[in-house]
Amino acid sequence: MNPSTPRIAVIGGGLGGLLCAGVLQREGRPVTVFEREASADTRPQGGALVLEATSGRAALRAAGLDDAFHALARPGGRETRLLDHTGALVRRDLPADGGDHRPEIDRVDLRRLLLDSLTPGTVRWGRYLSTLHPLGDGTHKAVFDGGHTETFDLVIGADGAWSRVRPLLSDDTPHYSGVTFVEIGFDDVDARHPAIARLVGDGSMMALSGGKGLIAHRDGRGHIRAYIAFRGSQDWMLERGVNIHDTEDMRAALLDAFAGWDSTLLALLRENDGGFLNQPLFALPVPHTWPHTPGLTLLGDAAHLMTPFSGKGVDLALLDGRDLARSLIRHADPETALRDYESVMLPRSAEAAEAAALDLNNAIAADVPHGATRHLFRRH
Repeated sequence: MNPSTPRIAVIGGGLGGLLCAGVLQREGRPVTVFEREASADTRPQGGALVLEATSGRAALRAAGLDDAFHALARPGGRETRLLDHTGALVRRDLPADGGDHRPEIDRVDLRRLLLDSLTPGTVRWGRYLSTLHPLGDGTHKAVFDGGHTETFDLVIGADGAWSRVRPLLSDDTPHYSGVTFVEIGFDDVDARHPAIARLVGDGSMMALSGGKGLIAHRDGRGHIRAYIAFRGSQDWMLERGVNIHDTEDMRAALLDAFAGWDSTLLALLRENDGGFLNQPLFALPVPHTWPHTPGLTLLGDAAHLMTPFSGKGVDLALLDGRDLARSLIRHADPETALRDYESVMLPRSAEAAEAAALDLNNAIAADVPHGATRHLFRRH
C-alpha cells in the first residue's frame, strides 16, 4: 500500500461509513463509497435517533457537522413511561433538571446531512459487492454485481448485518436472539390518533409484561413508531399460518398473542396506519473479534451487530467511522492505523454488545415490568 495515496473503498453507505468518508475527505484523503441501493431514497431509513454527546455527536463534530446537526435536531422526548399489561403506570422519568441534553434527529435527516457533506460523486449508487478477492499483497479486488471490478489498498466493510466483507475476516454470522419485533406506525397522531398520542406522551412508552412488550416513541413530523416485542420462533408466522401481507390476518394473530392486555394498550395493534413489518432481532457473538488482516477492517453493524434495545448502535457506528478515519490520518503506515483502530473499537463494541444483550433479556423477561427491568429503566 502506498501510504501517501491509498485507494480506499467503503462498502456500504450507512451512517458510519459515510462519516468515515467525510472525516477522511476533510483531510484531503481520497475515498469512494459503494452502496447497493439505487439512491438515497430507495427505502425508508427508520425513526428518530438520540445521539450521545461523547460518542455520536462527538463523531459529527470531527466531521465538521456539529452546527448542521443542531440545526436539524430537536429536543428529545421529555419523558419515558413504563407501564404494565393493565395500563397501570409503573414509572415515569423526566430529565433531572428539566432541561434536555439529548437532542434527537430523524435518521433520514442525519443520513442526508452526511451525504451532503461529501464531495459529489463520492458515493457510487447501485453497486452491490458480489465478491472480494485478496491479491496476496494486502490489496483486494472487488467484483461488483454486473461484472465491474476495482482494486483497493484498503477495504472498509461498513455494509451492515449481512456484510459481504466480514467473511474474509471472521467465520461468525449473526444469530437469532430469540426475540422478534413487529414494527407499526401512526401518522398525524395528535389529530388522527389522540388516544395513542396521550398513551405515548412526549417521548417514549414501554408496556412490558410476561416476556412481551409494546414499545412506542414519538418521532418528528407528528409520527409515532411502535414495536410489538415477544419471544418466539423466528418462523412464528409460518408456524401459525399467518400471512404478513394480509394486514388483518397479522392483526388478529398479534391481538391473540396479547390477549388479556388492557384495551388502551391494544389500540396500538388495532389502529396502526399501514401494515406490519416483521423484524426478528439478530446479533453477532460477543465478543466478535478477528485477526488483524492487511487491507481489511469493519465498522458498525458489520463489526458488532447487536440487538437495538440499548440504543447504542448508531453512536458506535459513528464513533467507529471517526476513529478509523483519524487513525488512517494519524499513522503513515495504514497497517499500524488498522491495528490502532481495532485495538480501541473491538473491546468498546464488546462491552456495548454485552450490555445490549442483557438489556434485551431484562426487558423481554417473565418478571417484567418489575425485577430486572428496574436496572434497564435506569440505564435508559
